[in-house]
Amino acid sequence: MLFRVDAASTLSLAEQIAVQVRAGVVDGSLVPGERLPPARDLATALHINMHTVLRAYKQLRDEGIIEMRQGRGAFVSLDAGPGLLRLTEMAQQLLAEARKLGMTQQDIVRIIGGVAKA
Repeated sequence: MLFRVDAASTLSLAEQIAVQVRAGVVDGSLVPGERLPPARDLATALHINMHTVLRAYKQLRDEGIIEMRQGRGAFVSLDAGPGLLRLTEMAQQLLAEARKLGMTQQDIVRIIGGVAKA
């Protein structure tokens, strides 16, 4: 997969990388189990700081899209797919809307738990 970043974009460099990985999972150019470029190599190729790549990888890991394996690198999660990405997007929208309403994360968890029992 070829990564590109645009310094003039309104998205942060890390978010641009994360968006490209998500898109690759959705369109099938990145498949579960596939290894992503090492952070140092990707940073060098894109002429950006390695910590920027690591920030993107951490965000993707937190979303369950990739797995980080100590000493082995970053891999597309075996569970990653369009469905997971769609649910992640919906969860982010829910959190954003709840924050606008002044709700806490605990409030959201309580509401979702109640809906799941119904």
